[in-house]
Amino acid sequence: MDANRLYDEHHESLHRYLVRLTGDADLADDATQETFARLLARPPRDENPRAWLFTVATNLVRGWSNKRRRRNRLLEGGAARVPSADPPQDPASAAEAEAQRSMVRRALAALTDRERTILLMREEGFAHREIASIVGTTTGSIGTMIARALERLAQHLPLDVEDVRS
Repeated sequence: MDANRLYDEHHESLHRYLVRLTGDADLADDATQETFARLLARPPRDENPRAWLFTVATNLVRGWSNKRRRRNRLLEGGAARVPSADPPQDPASAAEAEAQRSMVRRALAALTDRERTILLMREEGFAHREIASIVGTTTGSIGTMIARALERLAQHLPLDVEDVRS
């Protein structure tokens, strides 16, 4: 397969087709370029490369169009349409949750970098030996360091130490 020959033979008609299909010369330029890039990356196996070029170009434009439509629907739908892992909260619950997050961020900021790292890594499920390796200490001392960091964190939170440890 001679990519240069295919480009010379089909570039103009493919681009014209895409301009007509999309009504957007810039989008047609991008799709034409991407189609020939894909030709170079993975040449067609069939004996009709022209059909392959037009199929790839059409599918590219459709894919981009579908993606743009989905994004526009999300943007036009406002906050209620934005995908999230959690169901939307009522305003009072959302405000309370944000206040709690803010309080925890302030308490974490009051810790040393090492203490904060130890607690956050523990929360993410790291093993004591992994934490020790990262903060540059022994595995045996991590338990004590975690307990001390939790106590310091509790001093900055209006909670009992037992509530923080659980």
